[in-house]
Amino acid sequence: MNKEIKYCDILLTNGSVVTVDDERRVLEPGAVAVSGNRIAAVGAPEDLDHYRAARVVDCTGKAVIPGFVDAHTHMFQSLGRGLGEGMSLYPWLSEFMWPYAQAISTREAWAGVRLTALEAARAGTTAVLDDHYAPVDLETTVGVARTIEEVGLRGVTARGIYGRPAEVTRHYDIPDYLFALTPEEELEITRAAVEATAGRRVSVWPSPDGNFIERELICDSVALAHELDVGWHIHCSAPQTDPAAYVSCYGERPVEWMHRAGLLDERAALAHGVWLDDNEVAYIGEAGAGVAHCPTSNCYLADGAIRLRDLRAAGAVVSLGTDGSACDHRQDMFEQMKQSVFVQRLTTLDPTASHAEEALCLATREGAKYLGIDAGVIAPGKLADLAVIDLNRVHLQPLNRLVSTLVYAARGSDVTMTIVGGEVIYENGASTKVDEGEVIAEARARSAELIERAGLHGLLSPWRERPDSGAGGADGSSSR
Repeated sequence: MNKEIKYCDILLTNGSVVTVDDERRVLEPGAVAVSGNRIAAVGAPEDLDHYRAARVVDCTGKAVIPGFVDAHTHMFQSLGRGLGEGMSLYPWLSEFMWPYAQAISTREAWAGVRLTALEAARAGTTAVLDDHYAPVDLETTVGVARTIEEVGLRGVTARGIYGRPAEVTRHYDIPDYLFALTPEEELEITRAAVEATAGRRVSVWPSPDGNFIERELICDSVALAHELDVGWHIHCSAPQTDPAAYVSCYGERPVEWMHRAGLLDERAALAHGVWLDDNEVAYIGEAGAGVAHCPTSNCYLADGAIRLRDLRAAGAVVSLGTDGSACDHRQDMFEQMKQSVFVQRLTTLDPTASHAEEALCLATREGAKYLGIDAGVIAPGKLADLAVIDLNRVHLQPLNRLVSTLVYAARGSDVTMTIVGGEVIYENGASTKVDEGEVIAEARARSAELIERAGLHGLLSPWRERPDSGAGGADGSSSR
């Protein structure tokens, strides 16, 4: 029986297609037809042989997967990559990141965002939630969203909101300069930024920066998100000290209060959510709210491990995030997948606590749910956000089991093509959207300027540890 001839823009064929669809199909070999910004068809190559494509890509020896969603990053931080070594969260903030954020200019922020977006695109990331909190004027905020679009990604710029110091703020020694705007100014700028980016590939959400923000302003930010029909984002209970500080001031834990205040629903996107009690896990799950799990960052800052299976069983949408280049160091979601499994196994001492398939789901379909975008799976009608990975690399051979290999052995540099909305934004080592040499050169120059102006020279030491500061000397003796 002759099939009706159909036309598409791109046909990816003869690859190993990991759909992450409802049936979790892995097609070896498989094919994906893309028409416009959507996936038109998925199946075996012979099932799609009636498609006539403007471009056919032979994916023999390659895997085709849904594009990754980085559910929590700080793109402007990339100009400080490698600094702040060996600190817990609040010293890391007060001695490094807050001075960096105070000093950074609009053009420096844009340069950092452009560099990070390029790195993400090269590693198969197609969508991001960028938590941007410096500078937060209207021009810079909208410019950050435009810069992410310029590189070809989709997603959200979550505008950091501070307002006035709250009672709990004194527990953290947070500098006054973060509270430069009144609550009214914060909401006015956020409203204008959301409206300026409505309907674009990268939109703006309100983002009260954390639970140290004045409660009334958090409520007003959430109300603004509902009024403008967008999501909202907040840092929540990353270090172990946060819930205790909240209880000491208010007599209740952060998520407990958000639940009681009626703030939790499917619009809520919480970053970290490490130190949650049983009630808080249940509240997040009942609301269908999201939690961005940042395993590498949580290891780097020694914050702890989230209750992954408990949150998912309760109904929460758990996704993966890099948390930015300043405390993760690479925009590589392969690393996040691997670490998400290892952290759960190590903290529970249970090798069944998580697995490769779960990690891939968190990085793709669950991340898309977290951002509220119609992507994350390879299925007809979904947005054509895809990544193609070269499986013929020496560290991926022999290829005995595809999903395990992708999660544990692959890395961002194995990606050969990234497609967002049917547009190829990265291919065979180069961006199709920006001049990579110019992006890198500008980032280097702006980083040097920023470090000079922020007074961060003390963090540039090439070797931070004294030769005798380890647990034991060359002869095994104590070095105290």
